[in-house]
Amino acid sequence: MKKILLLASAFVLTLSVMAQPKPDEVVKMNTEKHDFGKIKVGVPVTYSFEIKNISDKPMVVENSYGSCGCTTPEKIVDPIMPGKTASLKVHYNAAAVAPFTKDVHIKFAGIEAEKVIHITGEVLTAEAYEEYLKTKNKPKLQKAENDHK
Repeated sequence: MKKILLLASAFVLTLSVMAQPKPDEVVKMNTEKHDFGKIKVGVPVTYSFEIKNISDKPMVVENSYGSCGCTTPEKIVDPIMPGKTASLKVHYNAAAVAPFTKDVHIKFAGIEAEKVIHITGEVLTAEAYEEYLKTKNKPKLQKAENDHK
């Protein structure tokens, strides 16, 4: 009898876990990855991810956090009403010279799984960034000169 009761309890628990919605079933992101490209060291950058509530209930963002202290999302305080959109601003401090890939976790109330979005880019020294800008603009200038000939 105990085995049957235990098995029935496990079955009910499994069904309740499976019934839990996943983030992609209730929200739609404008993008799940943003590439800042090449950025200058010491110059913070920001990108706003758009979160659209595609469910029929208000969505509350319980928490959002970056994978390290260099990545900080702003807190969304108001519920996202059905059919409406909210912006999640994500700041990257660009303090270390290196390529980067960072995760931002978004926890919605009533949903166990977190939504994970990503930012990428490469932080260059001031000198390397100036050189990058020169080479980036040079082909455009040469093409414009050739177009006028």
